[in-house]
Amino acid sequence: MSDTSSEPRAVAAGLPAALSGVEPVLITTSGSTGVPKTVVLSPAALRASASATAARIGEGAWLLALPVTYVAGLQVLVRAHLAGTSPAYLDGPFTPDAFVAATHEMPVSAARYTSLVPAQLATLVAAAETEPGVRDAVRSFEALLIGGQALPVPLRERADALGVRVVRTYGSTETSGGCVYDGVPLDGVDVRVMGGELVIAGPTLADGYLGDDALTAAAFPVDRDGIRRYRTGDTGAVEDGVVRVTGRRDNVIVSGGINVSLDRVEAVVRGVGGLEHAVVIGVADERWGEASVIVVESIEGGDGAALLEAARAAVAGAIGPAARPSRLVRRPVPHLPSGKLDREALRRAIREE
Repeated sequence: MSDTSSEPRAVAAGLPAALSGVEPVLITTSGSTGVPKTVVLSPAALRASASATAARIGEGAWLLALPVTYVAGLQVLVRAHLAGTSPAYLDGPFTPDAFVAATHEMPVSAARYTSLVPAQLATLVAAAETEPGVRDAVRSFEALLIGGQALPVPLRERADALGVRVVRTYGSTETSGGCVYDGVPLDGVDVRVMGGELVIAGPTLADGYLGDDALTAAAFPVDRDGIRRYRTGDTGAVEDGVVRVTGRRDNVIVSGGINVSLDRVEAVVRGVGGLEHAVVIGVADERWGEASVIVVESIEGGDGAALLEAARAAVAGAIGPAARPSRLVRRPVPHLPSGKLDREALRRAIREE
């Protein structure tokens, strides 16, 4: 999940000119749930995001542990540049030992920061629970920004128990990275609900999609007040200034004529002991039209039937009988280079099986 080439250093060297110019930065999205798109980000948007982050969590030294081809990795370099510091680099595959080694290259006098995805945090937490060196390293950070996908509650609780300072971030490439920290939008960012969908406005928005004016217009509409907003595709709520994301508008199946949010099903399933890291996807079903399937890489104790029944009971109680998963599958779960779950690849694999 880290970039092992010299590219991060080359990108960092070119940042001063890039951020002071007018030429946009192009980032191709991961395509974890659909077709990849090339997002056009202006230097002004990147600077606005980095400055708002510094205002929220402070400035200091940054560790790059993500590819710079993703906005979260690029923003680490931008934040370090604006803070007047040189980033540390995690070379090679992401491992606890590599993380510790990179941490030792960081100045001890400055506050430490990094951005990770949940899978990376899980790797560090598991090691920190038994290895004092890893525990000391992760505790030395003022904040670990965790984004890219939802942070499982059990993982957050384990990190808290270790004294790790985690900040949940919400955003996308179209918003220059995370623009909501622990549920609270960054300064200058406006998040509201329109038609059940979370929409975002502010100086961190991308210019649009390269070579696709129609998609740009659909994703970044201008409202009646002349305010340009980004349609996230996420459902959620904003209550007392706190943003709560409930799922994806397009991650829904119709089972027996009833709309079922797979995000809600997955959240309930992950609350069942032994299924904390389960993934729920939709598949075709001869009887119901569509149904959900639980995918896990391993089954503790080997009793998959019992886990499936426990999950079905939990989902029926929390959402309704129509949302109950039809089966449980044990297989490897694919991830993108960014560390995010590759749901599209997983759906294809299950369909083929």
